[in-house]
Amino acid sequence: MARKTKEEAQATRELLLDTAEQLFSTHGVSHTSLNDIARAASLTRGAVYWHFDNKADLLKALWERVALPLQQGLEAVDREQASNPRARIVQKACWMADHIGADAHMLAIMNILMLRCEFTAETEGARAHFREVREECLAGMTDEFRTAIAQQQLPLTLDAERSALGLFGLVDGLCFHWLIDRERFCIQACTRAAVEAYLSGLECTR
Repeated sequence: MARKTKEEAQATRELLLDTAEQLFSTHGVSHTSLNDIARAASLTRGAVYWHFDNKADLLKALWERVALPLQQGLEAVDREQASNPRARIVQKACWMADHIGADAHMLAIMNILMLRCEFTAETEGARAHFREVREECLAGMTDEFRTAIAQQQLPLTLDAERSALGLFGLVDGLCFHWLIDRERFCIQACTRAAVEAYLSGLECTR
């Protein structure tokens, strides 16, 4: 009985996440209330609060659904390119673009965060969480640049942190424009070409 209750609770949580994902994607975070989510899921508001404290908590949970496969993907890059930091930079920078079209949850959360979310006092907790995640990702990419510089795959004069930040801006910009019009260009091909061009430009500063 306890196992069934646990399974039912997990099923309810997933239903709420799926419903919030759909409503946030369609109407935006600020225009979607917890009541809206409860009604759309045919549940009570109390059921929402049983699983999530507020909309910020829901947003963080939506991110966590894609965080594990993302982390596993980056760890696979580390294993496959253990001795080649430049290749790790390229593959990690392109990982999201390579997978976003095939992962509905990843597509939805990126659409929500980039196009459908106005961070307000109500969602400040989520904003702080995403800022922390981003800083961790930036620190990891900065380390990759430092290693590539140390191995002379990139110029010794490069500033690793600025180079990583520039790469983030490039990839973010492509993702943003693709989400606005997904028929405009191939996100995978354009991201890989842009990342290679960016690194080639850095290499020309030798």
